[in-house]
Amino acid sequence: MRLFDITNSYRTLVHSQLESTDAKLVKVYSLGNVTVVYTKAPTHQEILMKNEHRDISNDEIEFVIDALVKPKPKKPEIIKGNHLAEISITNA
Repeated sequence: MRLFDITNSYRTLVHSQLESTDAKLVKVYSLGNVTVVYTKAPTHQEILMKNEHRDISNDEIEFVIDALVKPKPKKPEIIKGNHLAEISITNA
């Protein structure tokens, strides 16, 4: 698996997130058919994963956490839904 930075294709989303939330960094990645939106704020980090055709696998979630969050969080909060996964990490 590989993450590709596609942030430039989502300028409106990135601008909106930076303007209307406490986010200091917003990046958008492609993981095959999964779109990954990574948001970093002073007190927390959020990762939203979306696939139009199927649910997000646990392996994909683990891969994205390992690739984007350093150091690896002890207990990220993960909410899985229909074709979505949201990962919340509180900064220590």
